[in-house]
Amino acid sequence: MIFDLDGTLVASGSDIASSVNHTLQSLGLPVIEERIILRYIGDGIRKLIERSLGPAMQGRLDEAVDTFSKHYREHMLDSTVLYPGVPEALRHFQGKNKVILTNKRHVFARAISDGLGITSFFDEILGADSTPHIKPDARLVYPLLERFSASAERTVMIGDGINDILLARNSGILSCSFLEGLTDRTILTQMNPDLCFGHFQELPLLFT
Repeated sequence: MIFDLDGTLVASGSDIASSVNHTLQSLGLPVIEERIILRYIGDGIRKLIERSLGPAMQGRLDEAVDTFSKHYREHMLDSTVLYPGVPEALRHFQGKNKVILTNKRHVFARAISDGLGITSFFDEILGADSTPHIKPDARLVYPLLERFSASAERTVMIGDGINDILLARNSGILSCSFLEGLTDRTILTQMNPDLCFGHFQELPLLFT
């Protein structure tokens, strides 16, 4: 079982948006509505900041990424919490191999999983800088299948994003979309994931 982090296991959008807006203010730029920033999440920090800055400020991208990273490191757990039912679902699947796979940097992903007490449920946490590849590159999945001697048809990518569905499709594993995360549920359902759910209480009913 491969899990996304932001918008899947953890409701982290507000803390991410706060750090983005802190970054914009530090550059003398106007803040952006949180709902807009949430649309920019999913392809890593650099893409998030690039989209938030807009084309006119790309020359200060490196500075902005650094400012964001410093602020987010200190504030990533200000309001971020687990989605309801996550601990219970993870305990239910205690006997399954589980991995967190996120386009967030590993240091941030690990700090959040440690802070919210879920690290022990997982065999591994892979961030954007853990390998040369990020979602939806199928080369993220193949080593996991080999490591855990898992077949593609018995492996699932559980996430709230477009990249999670595309990763599953690209690598031949199952896709399971969480419909109450950061991505609009209409966008996800239009992509026809193999499975979908709206609350973590439903997850044990989908898999054995």
